Amino acid sequence: MGLEPIPDHLEKGLRLLFIGFNPSVRSAETGHHYANRNNRFWNILYQAGITERKFEPCEDQDLLQRGIGFTNIVARPTKAAADITKEEYIEGAQLLRDKLQYYRPKVACFVGKGVFQQYSKVKQTGWGVQASSVTQHVTEFVAPSSSGLVRMPMKEIVEIYAEIPAILKELEEKR
Repeated sequence: MGLEPIPDHLEKGLRLLFIGFNPSVRSAETGHHYANRNNRFWNILYQAGITERKFEPCEDQDLLQRGIGFTNIVARPTKAAADITKEEYIEGAQLLRDKLQYYRPKVACFVGKGVFQQYSKVKQTGWGVQASSVTQHVTEFVAPSSSGLVRMPMKEIVEIYAEIPAILKELEEKR
């Protein structure tokens, strides 16, 4: 396919880092995270109270100013997450652990249980804050994938993401 990975949006001290499987073909074509028109990511963030308005994929870099960043467990763009190889997940999980240790966001939000499972090697996990973090000093939060392929009702997805602002507030009050 020959598509290039898209850049991470990372810096130290992020409030919130979203971690996806890998870039979609559309994201690779545009250079922006969650750019597939069937992806509900930007709408979910707004409805969950994470952003004050619905942002567009082309504004992903602007969210760094609000302490929100983006990365993926695998950098290679594909048509579907099923196209990612076992080797890519192993390598990507180690790179992700290194990124989280270095950048230390307050909350690392895994956009999909599968992303967290590949990263943590945990077989079963629930939604929300995880009981123990793989990366010390980072709160790890698992949320449903925002893909249009997910059959969970949008209301339920938004309710899970809506936990994040309260978690951030609590963490910021502790520091």
